[in-house]
Amino acid sequence: QLHVVESGGGLVQPGGSLRLSCAASGFTLDYYTIGWFRQVPGKEREGALCISSSGSTKCGDSVKGRFTISRDNAKNTVYLQMNSLKPEDTAVYYCAAAPWLIDDLTRTVGYDYWGQGTQVTVSS
Repeated sequence: QLHVVESGGGLVQPGGSLRLSCAASGFTLDYYTIGWFRQVPGKEREGALCISSSGSTKCGDSVKGRFTISRDNAKNTVYLQMNSLKPEDTAVYYCAAAPWLIDDLTRTVGYDYWGQGTQVTVSS
């Protein structure tokens, strides 16, 4: 069965850091675009925070300079390093995989596999 699983969420104080992991099972991430998304309860899921595809990465303005996406193909895992976390970063974070190039952060369709999400809470 093909799927992705997120991990690494938790409770962190403002200004702290977390690293989320997105592990793929049943397929190789090498040729996939991976996007990290987040969703606040009661609100629609917005476009990707960061995407990684074909050796390139991109993060949106809201998290640029604080969040970094990277991948370890040997571990078949993509990471989201989150630094300088703010209370407004509190959300459920999802990763998703698409078997083609996606270069548009605003795009939410086209991802075949979505994880179940991991909760990130930023609070003192």
